[in-house]
Amino acid sequence: MANMPITKGAIRKLRADKKKTGVNAQIKRSFREAVSKMRKHPTVKNLVEVYKRLDRAAKTHTIHENRADRLKSRLTKLLKKK
Repeated sequence: MANMPITKGAIRKLRADKKKTGVNAQIKRSFREAVSKMRKHPTVKNLVEVYKRLDRAAKTHTIHENRADRLKSRLTKLLKKK
C-alpha cells in the first residue's frame, strides 16, 4: 500500500482527488467517443456534439484549450472535404 495521508487536510485532498479523477476520466471518455464517431461519420450533428464535449473538457481544464481548438479545427476540415 502506498503512503497514506496523515493530516486531516491530506485525507480530504485524497478523497477529492479520487472524485476529480473519476469525473475527468468520464469527460475524456465522452469527448473521445464523440471524436471517433465524427471521424467515422462526419455530419453536422456529430460536429455540434464534438464541439460541445470538447468545450466542456477545456472549460473544466481536463484538456488544454489549444488541444480542444486543434481537434475542432481538424474535425471541421473533415466536414468540408465531404
